[in-house]
Amino acid sequence: MKARFYDVVVVGRGLGGLVAAALLARRDFSVLVVGGRERAAAYSLAEYDLYRRCFSLLGATCPAFKRALAELAQTQLFRRKCAPLDPMLSVLMPGKRLELPPDVPAFERELARELPEVRRVADELYARLADVNDAVDAAMSLDLVLPPATLWERLKARRAFADVPFAGTTERDLLADFPRFHAYRDVLLASAEFASDLAAPLPPLSQARLHAASTRGPMTLPGGARELEEFMLERVLAQGGAVALDEWPERVTTDAGGVAGVLLEGDATATGCRFLLWGGSGEELADRANGERLSEAATRSWPRLSLGPGRFVVTMVVRRGGLPAPLGREALMFGTPPGATLDPRRPLLRVIRLDAGPDHEALVCEALSTPSLPLQEARAAVLGTVCSHLAWIERHLVVVDSVHDGLPVWLYSGGARRDVDRLALSGGSVRAEPMEHQLVVDPPSFHGVAGEPLRGPIARSLLVGKTVLPGLGQEGEIVAGVAAARLVTKADPRRAKLRLDVWHRVELG
Repeated sequence: MKARFYDVVVVGRGLGGLVAAALLARRDFSVLVVGGRERAAAYSLAEYDLYRRCFSLLGATCPAFKRALAELAQTQLFRRKCAPLDPMLSVLMPGKRLELPPDVPAFERELARELPEVRRVADELYARLADVNDAVDAAMSLDLVLPPATLWERLKARRAFADVPFAGTTERDLLADFPRFHAYRDVLLASAEFASDLAAPLPPLSQARLHAASTRGPMTLPGGARELEEFMLERVLAQGGAVALDEWPERVTTDAGGVAGVLLEGDATATGCRFLLWGGSGEELADRANGERLSEAATRSWPRLSLGPGRFVVTMVVRRGGLPAPLGREALMFGTPPGATLDPRRPLLRVIRLDAGPDHEALVCEALSTPSLPLQEARAAVLGTVCSHLAWIERHLVVVDSVHDGLPVWLYSGGARRDVDRLALSGGSVRAEPMEHQLVVDPPSFHGVAGEPLRGPIARSLLVGKTVLPGLGQEGEIVAGVAAARLVTKADPRRAKLRLDVWHRVELG
């Protein structure tokens, strides 16, 4: 790519960076989005699509995303692309089946039928969750920078979250009234843990916010992560931004003022920028800058991030009719009963059900990896949990694969399995690809949900990835992206005034 100068360069194809890029392009900034090292969400074997990630659209109901869509004038279009989940979540346990429908009376009847012993406790829990999330919604509707860094940002955030239940503590148990090994306790914790980018145990605020995202009218996109990415990139391009997802910054260049640009792979000269929005960690950014021009705050007290469990993903393509109709689009499959000793060869799974053409469906299954299960055995373990609930599925399998173990693709025909070399994949890797990992933060901040600061380790850099608010999952990425766009806009008084005028028209029109 020919070297140029942009107001903002966004590195990475994560949701936070794409939201920030679309907003800044809308505000008349020149924006370039480069893809980073993250691969596309899907790859293929012949006509079969396979997936690297298990995607749920959990951030669509958060205030930050709604405000971003309103500013982009895309609220109605995005709503037409989405479909409500019904049931919101299916739960399969040994000897027990549970559906969480969006209709409140039906939800209550389902709990009374399957879990009558905790009906009263569950009613009180959801009343408490409603209070928590109403308070968080009110706080998130304000123009906050999270996690706060300056004195003024801390005062605003403290005032906004002053009345939020479970904020400011990690000791209170959201599920204290449930029996210790009760099935529904496991359902709530599992739904929150899969949605989080922070490794368990999660603070109560994360548990409440993330479980609520799965149970208060969640939506889905038929095309999954790929459709959401394309939607946001279309907004960037429509506003005059540039997109180069195949480019990768070999080095971040700096000057006396901080970040000066990025040297893209294959370019002889750097592409200049006023601001750099980085979708990875601050440590990765500092490494790309060769440790130059690090801020005093970064060298003095930067949070330490370490890797927690990895997300091991398996795609199963199944002939249409091989999956039961009541199985929802999103499900939790438990390999062991509540309270039993966990068996690593029967892992807990998050499962997404997708259409895969007129004759096939796909199950995208995600397990959180454990050291006790060798990576070479993880695919068979995931298949084992699915088969323990859907015993007939083996007769309908067409393709089974994971990019994370490096094993051949399993192709089924006439009930027999045949191994196919990974060279036959389109967009896939011959070798095993690294998993996405949850994060362990030391020390945690902002009610236990925050990790790295929004402002990067080098002046004029901002972090917009999963490391900023990992305890809020997808909503955390969106909040980081919106806040980064706000900080960039405030640095330009003319565009800040333009944004204020736009919001006056939105609110009055």
